Amino acid sequence: MGFRLPTIRRTSFSASQVASKCVEVPKGYLAVYVGEKQKRFVIPISYLNQPSFQDLLNQAEEEFGYDHPTGGLMIPCMEDAFLDLISGLNRQ
Repeated sequence: MGFRLPTIRRTSFSASQVASKCVEVPKGYLAVYVGEKQKRFVIPISYLNQPSFQDLLNQAEEEFGYDHPTGGLMIPCMEDAFLDLISGLNRQ
C-alpha cells in the first residue's frame, strides 16, 4: 500500500553549497531537501510516523541510501508533489 511520487535525478553538492545550507533546525523538526534545486523545508518530526511520508522515506533510501551530503534528508520527488503531501498531512 502506498504511492510513488515522481522522482528526480540525483544531484551532487560542493562543500560551499552544503555549508550555505547549514542552519539550525528547531527541536522537534527535521530539515529535508526536495526537488531538482534541493529546496530546504523544515518539517515536524511527527510526519515521520505517517504512512504516506514513510513511503517517501523508503524512496529516499532507495535513491540516496544513507549518504546525505546536505546534512539534511534528501527527498527524491518534485517540489509540487511534496507540497501536496505535506499540505495533506497538515490537515490531519
